[in-house]
Amino acid sequence: MDFETRAIHEGQQPDPATGALTVPIYQTSTFAQEAVGETKGYDYSRTSNPTRTALQLCLASLEGAEHGIAFSSGLGAVTTLMHLLNPADRVVAVADRSTSRRGTHSSGSRPRS
Repeated sequence: MDFETRAIHEGQQPDPATGALTVPIYQTSTFAQEAVGETKGYDYSRTSNPTRTALQLCLASLEGAEHGIAFSSGLGAVTTLMHLLNPADRVVAVADRSTSRRGTHSSGSRPRS
């Protein structure tokens, strides 16, 4: 499948309830459960929701990756990446102030001149 086709269709299954061809924006915070701990795939929007799942599937496909992860903020993404590092690890980052997220430079040591 071509890039353009995947960009439009990947992660977009017709909604079984309405037949909608694109995933709607789900603004709910919680989802009904069949019983305690038995979900239909979603329980609380901060952990996952159908809209984010569709986005992650689409981005993974476009990047040729097995999985994709979407965050609600740049700080959430940076924090998650930092938690993947060990104390002795080093990070090489570009100090491009025009495109970098403001404030993330303070989460580590400043670049040396």
